[in-house]
Amino acid sequence: MNWTMINPRAVLIAVSLAGAFCSLPQASLAARNPGAPPAAQSENTAANEAAARLDKKQYRDVKVAVDQGIATLTGTVDLYEYKADAEKRVRKAKGVTAVRNLIEVSGPVISDKELQTKLAEKLAYDRVGYGNTFNAIAVSVENGVVTVGGHARTDVDKDSALALVATTPGVKDVVGEIEVDPVSMMDDETRMQVARAVYGYPMLSKYSMDPAKPIRISVQNGKVELFGTVDSQADKDVAFMRANGVPGVFSVKNYLEVSGQPTEKQK
Repeated sequence: MNWTMINPRAVLIAVSLAGAFCSLPQASLAARNPGAPPAAQSENTAANEAAARLDKKQYRDVKVAVDQGIATLTGTVDLYEYKADAEKRVRKAKGVTAVRNLIEVSGPVISDKELQTKLAEKLAYDRVGYGNTFNAIAVSVENGVVTVGGHARTDVDKDSALALVATTPGVKDVVGEIEVDPVSMMDDETRMQVARAVYGYPMLSKYSMDPAKPIRISVQNGKVELFGTVDSQADKDVAFMRANGVPGVFSVKNYLEVSGQPTEKQK
């Protein structure tokens, strides 16, 4: 019988190569997804981080759940401001890609008419001393949902108005439709000239005395719009003529309302 000698070194090399080939799938998988936690663990981590961001007294009745990166907020808060802020906080949580905000605003129950009157008064005095004559912001309320529209001279004026509404008790939701007038040195100069032309006229100077009840002036690329409430049709007509006579003004739209007369929406 012939015996073939087996080289121990060759056997060792063969075994090593076999082991290397067997480990390739696992190594390849690890390279593609190194240290990846299970999906459930990832969702729990995101939910825990989101909940930690809501660890404040105003969010004590708010709950958060995360499913496939979408955080769902439920529960109640006292002010709309807290609802909006809760969403901003959770969006920053690691692992959260979107937020479904189902938080309800509890707080006091106020009639739409009363809430609208209160907000209109607050907005009228907002930014007094900061050129609020050039802000023409309107507000309407339906079932506690407040729509804030009109024109603001700057983004700061817009943000201030929205913040004022968001922090008012009784507001259930906010729809922001304020337009910020274009930034333009020429428009700024036109605003000042129109203001001087309107308020410098003796018949109209009385509207500069109450900062909450001025003739409001909005300018967009040389186009002027007048808002507010005046005492008579004559005052409305004169304000239009004075604004229209300013050099560089392309057009004037007169949205001034006359006290005691129905508005266009009421007709």
